[in-house]
Amino acid sequence: MTTTMTNYALLWTDPAGTPRSSAVAYDEKSADRRKAELEGADCTEVEIVETKPGTLPEPRG
Repeated sequence: MTTTMTNYALLWTDPAGTPRSSAVAYDEKSADRRKAELEGADCTEVEIVETKPGTLPEPRG
């Protein structure tokens, strides 16, 4: 049986209006926790995106 690890990253806009992206990949549970932390810090447009191993998304804009 093969186990597949799915990686996730986050995209968001910080309170100053600057687009940001994760510098690390997360598992799904950790990504959900990080999203809640960012939203609690008044970040907007927080989005969890699936990534491939070894790649991370660029900030929007």
